[in-house]
Amino acid sequence: MTRSHQILIGALVLQLILAVAAFWPRTPPATAGAPLLGPIKPEEITSLTIYDDKGASVRLAKPNDKWVLPEADDFPADAAKITPILTKLVGIKNSRLIAKTANSHGRLQVADNAFVRRVEVRTSGGLNQTLYLGSSSGGSVHVRLGSQSDVYLASGLSTWEINADAGSWIDTAYLTIPLDDVVALTLSNANGQFNFTRDAQGAWTTEALAAGETFDPGQVTSLLSSVAALRMTRPLGRSVQPAYGMAQPNAVVTLRARKDNQEKTYTLTIGAKDAQESAYTAKSSDSPYYVRVAEWAVRELVEKTREGFLKLPPTPPLPAPPVPTPKS
Repeated sequence: MTRSHQILIGALVLQLILAVAAFWPRTPPATAGAPLLGPIKPEEITSLTIYDDKGASVRLAKPNDKWVLPEADDFPADAAKITPILTKLVGIKNSRLIAKTANSHGRLQVADNAFVRRVEVRTSGGLNQTLYLGSSSGGSVHVRLGSQSDVYLASGLSTWEINADAGSWIDTAYLTIPLDDVVALTLSNANGQFNFTRDAQGAWTTEALAAGETFDPGQVTSLLSSVAALRMTRPLGRSVQPAYGMAQPNAVVTLRARKDNQEKTYTLTIGAKDAQESAYTAKSSDSPYYVRVAEWAVRELVEKTREGFLKLPPTPPLPAPPVPTPKS
């Protein structure tokens, strides 16, 4: 074996030793088993900001013992969705040490600028901590405290539970109306205005049908179902913005509901489309908040035509093929 070969083999062995040393589970420190975030309780956390690897982020705050979305004019957040995550975060222990060098952060996706999730935690006592969640490994996830270089494995936690979109932390129900309570519906869009009412038997009716036209009440039922159980993708806030397109809406739906001899009118306005989110801005008269709703959820309201409420005439049968004339 030549001297050059010996040097190359020695260099390769050294690289393997360094690689194994970087990722081999370390002997736990004397404080192994201590909470990575320190001695804090879930109820002491008053702010949680989550960033993902796609550039999205969401901030949750608890200014007065109620979780809200500050960037959406304090839209109520769902504590039942937040508290379990806080419990898991404060429960992360420094027991399973995986790596100690900064060189491993990028590979394990817990680097300052290369992570799967970055979670910023603030407490009522003034403690600010940043936690990086990275790649998964055998049902666990790599985690690193921002102020340290040590990387640990945390079990019972996954990055998909900690989403950086507002819709994951709220009740997304925006408009809820019992279908049987609705007695009248009016839809206005670029194709016209369409009016429908229920008769004494509860069947949907319309007016101004031309000769030969047949109304399809099932189309009204379908449209009503999309309005009366409308969900948002995220709240925007209480203040109208020019970009919301409310001055020239794409559709306006008015529902008149009756229950126990009391009537209530609901108006749903569909504003501008946001192509990047594949969503429309919407505003219900029953809510102080403007929201985004998925494009597919309101497409029928925006695009419905008069012909869309009619039954198509039956397709005439194809003429029989001509009978060939026998040759003489």
